[in-house]
Amino acid sequence: MAQSARDLVLGAFRFEPPPRIPRFDNFWEYPQSWAQRLGPAHALSDIAIWVPEEGAFCTRARLLKEEEGWIYEVDTWGRTIRRRRDAYFVETLAVPIPPGADPDRISFDSPALDQRYLKAGTEAETLQLLAADKERHCVFGKTGGPYLRTTFVRGEEQFLLDIAGDPPLARALADKMADHLIGLAREQLRRWSLHDTGVWIYDDMAYNEGPMFSPRSFEQVFLPGYRRMIRAFKEAGARWVLLHSDGNILPILDMLVEAGIDGLNPLEKRAGMDAALIRRRYPRLILTGGMCNTHTLVEGPAAAVEAEARELIDLGQEGGLVIGTHSISPEIPLAHYEAYHHTCQTYGNYQQRLAVPQDEQRGKR
Repeated sequence: MAQSARDLVLGAFRFEPPPRIPRFDNFWEYPQSWAQRLGPAHALSDIAIWVPEEGAFCTRARLLKEEEGWIYEVDTWGRTIRRRRDAYFVETLAVPIPPGADPDRISFDSPALDQRYLKAGTEAETLQLLAADKERHCVFGKTGGPYLRTTFVRGEEQFLLDIAGDPPLARALADKMADHLIGLAREQLRRWSLHDTGVWIYDDMAYNEGPMFSPRSFEQVFLPGYRRMIRAFKEAGARWVLLHSDGNILPILDMLVEAGIDGLNPLEKRAGMDAALIRRRYPRLILTGGMCNTHTLVEGPAAAVEAEARELIDLGQEGGLVIGTHSISPEIPLAHYEAYHHTCQTYGNYQQRLAVPQDEQRGKR
């Protein structure tokens, strides 16, 4: 009998040899042509992330006006934004904690608001959806992180100036956000019964060459909040706490591991986050991701896609790794994703490989 996605992922997280490589992929869109060839999208990933409404000012959200093709609104982070109806990104026009505002005099909306955790019309309907997702996936919760979420309420440029020019203020802002995120994690763990899995922190704080700030600034401004968040998540019952950050976070990774992070995602190879190198440096760190979605899966050829997937599958044979990408964008051709998918199904089936003689396996490479 095949293992459930939950048991497969949690076994790999415990560094137990899995029967097949666990997978985690997100799709920007999933065209019908892909569904006809690959089946339903939910069958292509063993992990699902449930996300509450995190916004610090979710009760303020409202439409302001529509004008000349633009939609103006206040979002759940209290930002005044404008956007095009079908656009992915928005333009921020004003933030709720501008220069001169006293963060101590500003109160965020409570993390305990019921509306944050409703994925359907009622709590009962939400729990039905969650139960169905838990049948198909290993489900984790999610919060943002103290860097990225603070840029939402402060503005990215201004917060970077704070970090460089006024570290005590930046620390106060990051700590305020960390407290908000701790409340969100506690509520998710309780309401959604996620204690046997845990919570992922999504905090994009780096670009390809390194973090958005110096390691010293991370230590001064963010490390105390990360320590408190991870400790509080685990005290609330989270079995694992993983970090998602784009870019190269190697210069601050020692501090994150010391703070208690159990695993990393998405391991962008173009940014130097090579899974094999990180495994050698941190043998017990859970790795999720590793497939390059900006070069290998986009450019191919299929043989290169297969070779990269095989390296990761070999690395995950003893557990501790879930293969995947940052995301599957429309730039990735179906043929290249099919090569990746087929490699996971065949070469990534460890039990099947054990039944094949080694010389025959070599002949298939």
